[in-house]
Amino acid sequence: MIRRASLVIVGALLGATAMSVVYSAGVPAQAAGSSTYRELSIFGDVFERVRAQYVTPPDEDKLVENAINGMLTSLDPHSSYMNAKDAQDMRTQTKGEFGGLGIEVTMENELVKVITPIDDTPAARAGVLSGDFISEIDGTPVRGLKLQDAVEKMRGAVNTPIKLTILRQGADKPIELTVVRDVIAVRAVKSRVEGDVGYLRVISFTEKTYTDLEAAIKKIKAEVPADKLKGYVLDLRLNPGGLLDQAINVSDAFLQRGEVVSTRGRNPEETRRFNAGPGDLTDGKPVIVLVNGGSASASEIVAGALQDLKRATVVGTRSFGKGSVQTIIPMGDAGALRLTTALYYTPSGKSIQGTGIQPDIKVEQPLPPELQGKVRAEGESSLPGHIQGQSETEEGSGSTAYVPPEAKDDVQLNYALDLLRGNKTDPSFPPTPEKAEAAVKP
Repeated sequence: MIRRASLVIVGALLGATAMSVVYSAGVPAQAAGSSTYRELSIFGDVFERVRAQYVTPPDEDKLVENAINGMLTSLDPHSSYMNAKDAQDMRTQTKGEFGGLGIEVTMENELVKVITPIDDTPAARAGVLSGDFISEIDGTPVRGLKLQDAVEKMRGAVNTPIKLTILRQGADKPIELTVVRDVIAVRAVKSRVEGDVGYLRVISFTEKTYTDLEAAIKKIKAEVPADKLKGYVLDLRLNPGGLLDQAINVSDAFLQRGEVVSTRGRNPEETRRFNAGPGDLTDGKPVIVLVNGGSASASEIVAGALQDLKRATVVGTRSFGKGSVQTIIPMGDAGALRLTTALYYTPSGKSIQGTGIQPDIKVEQPLPPELQGKVRAEGESSLPGHIQGQSETEEGSGSTAYVPPEAKDDVQLNYALDLLRGNKTDPSFPPTPEKAEAAVKP
């Protein structure tokens, strides 16, 4: 993210790559040729030499793990080996529920600053306030730690205590609080009513995303009478992706029928198609999807499906351009292999790999003066070793990934609101559903 880091303790997508994930037991490949096994024998000889003769005793597990990752990263940026801890962190992220404190934090002046405590969580009940600075964690000074390291220290098993030393404006001395960790369910979808428009921000695609989206739409309907509701803004900006099935379910929430996405692997018989079923949760109300350079993978599946099927108008700037699917294959000792096994295609048969989703209406979000010249537009095609997309050009993909913290400064959001309210007009809004059949290949 370009704006200040916002992490939920034991729950932020720390260092996450944008990826769609499916789980698989794995399919064995055909036996390799004899020359391959000779090379592997050389690898074994090198390993033994390093283990026995390197100037200092090496960590053998790290040697093997790094060798495996060297092989995988030579394939593409999204294939990797996860040791037991990394695999567990990945499962925690996709589940969207974990043991923790329940605070959103950032790093400021070398201290952990509390952005906000989440309602009805251990931190809120213990008296942690927005604006507090955490100076010590269980007696260990925070200064000198990276934000991720501090977050790791605040992680822990449910029902275990942690002592926080807090600096608070107006307090004459540090405050010491003991917080007992509990299960924290982080919302995958945040929503609000913007007058006569329902605003839905999908933060990531976890196991809870569709359920949260369904509840958010129901809440908006309860707050705004159907005859007053102008439509919905579906905000996918800064969304790095997540579970493939949740991207399909979120797309289906706005559709009555049609192909949502197809995945195509190494062999033609591995092609899979996923279709929407009846039941538009928004009752056919107009929808505008917001994307930018931080919209990747699963969020691009949703934007591409709603765009191709003429269900929504996409506003913003070009998305990241990650069009590959990673399969998670369990390995020994609870580790896992994350392997790129397919590319996904929008209903019109387009791969967004390396190109991204082009908005129907391009609206740039200006950067504040303090970020001018410091924020670069990047995308999948800027990653070393990425899979070349079928329509990729030298221009690359992606655009600036920035969203202002205040809605009043959000040019893209306000443009969408003006379209829904009729204050602005554009030929792309509303899309014409009759044209969907012509846009989508059989």
